[in-house]
Formats: sequence, C-alpha cells, structure tokens
Amino acid sequence: MPGFDKRVKSYEEALKGLQDHMTVMVGGFGLCGIPEGLIAAVHKMGVTGLTCISNNAGVDGFGLGLWLEKRQIKTMIASYVGENALFEQLLLSGEMEVILTPQGTLAEKIRAGGAGIPAFYTATGFGTLIAEGKETREFAGSHYVLENALHADVALIKAWKADTLGNLVYRKTAMNFNPMMATAAKLTIAEVEEIVPVGTLDPEHIHTPGIYVHRIIEGHFEKRIERRTLRADHKE
Repeated sequence: MPGFDKRVKSYEEALKGLQDHMTVMVGGFGLCGIPEGLIAAVHKMGVTGLTCISNNAGVDGFGLGLWLEKRQIKTMIASYVGENALFEQLLLSGEMEVILTPQGTLAEKIRAGGAGIPAFYTATGFGTLIAEGKETREFAGSHYVLENALHADVALIKAWKADTLGNLVYRKTAMNFNPMMATAAKLTIAEVEEIVPVGTLDPEHIHTPGIYVHRIIEGHFEKRIERRTLRADHKE
C-alpha cells in the first residue's frame, strides 16, 4: 500500500514544515525514550522561538540541551529541570520563560489534548503557586484547580518498532510521554529503531495506531546513561 507508506529517508524530509515560533512536544523521560536524531536535526536547522513541551530538557550538550545551547527555546513547559546547568542559567536570567508543571498534571494535559478534552480539574497544586491565576472549584468538600489541555504543532517522538503504516510499539519505560504526545499534535514524527513490513506487528501489541503518525524515520541511538552512580569502593 504505497500511498500509506509513512517512511522518510532523511531528517530533512522528516522535519519539513517545522518553522520558527512553533509549539513542539518532545517525548522522553530524562534521556530514556528521546528522539535524539530528530532533536539533533532540529538543532542543525537552527529554528528559533520554539515553545517546547517536554518532561525535562535533556542534559548539557545532549538531547534538548542542544536546543538550549543555540537558544532555540523561547518557552519551556516541563516538570523537571535538575540535570541541566544551562537550563538553570537561562531560567534565572529570564532569557527563557519556564512554566513548571507537576509531572502527572503535565501528562494529563497532553493526554487531554489528544483526547479532545479542553480542560480538567485536579487537586494537584491547589493552594500553591501552581494555582495562581487559575480557576478553582470545590467538589465534595475537596478543592481542585482547572488545567487547560496542551496541543502542539509538531510532536517528535521515539518508538522501538514501527511498520510502514506508522503503527508504533514502544519498549518498556521508553514508552513514557511518547504515546500521549503522538495524539496531541497536528504533525507527529516518529523516530524508531526498526521499521518492519505491514502485518509483522501483533495488532494487540501496537501502542500507537498509525492514524496518529504522519512520518517515520529509522534512527541510530546512543542511549546514554543520564547519571551513573558507583559504590565508593568500586574501581573502573
């Protein structure tokens, strides 16, 4: 079915249409399950003014840390920023706007965006800075904060396997934010470890149906360890 073949041959083709000032979701948790080839290609493109939605911003010099080096991100919507010194510097200097969001709330805001739910109430953050300027309500004696859904122009995600129709399978914890981001963007681009023929994947094991995916590219992954901790008596 050549008309449904979503494979592209280059990162340039995969990222066609990505422009300055777009909102981009990037899958991953730490360095686990990040579309590192797509991230590096965006860094090479040099697009700027991006609003980036991701759990975190990589580490210095790798992952989304590359975008920070080139000052490509104008606004960062994230839940964890502790592994990147440059991120801290840009935040404290006011050079980059940062919207910190509780991790579960961030996940649900993305899921709601993909499900067509405009907003939802959550107890997380009530009575804190998170709730400032937001509508709050009381239900059955408990207080809740109204959170708006998140959407993106482009989602960059990473999967383990894909077939040529764009059906995706994730591997273990590399699933993280990737499936929900795939549903919440106008254009979803998936970087995968292997592309297999249609019919190879067990339909019951497909995590993201190809209807949500517009382009797929087979990448090569370094799979760095974000932080390695050794015993005091360990010798390398």
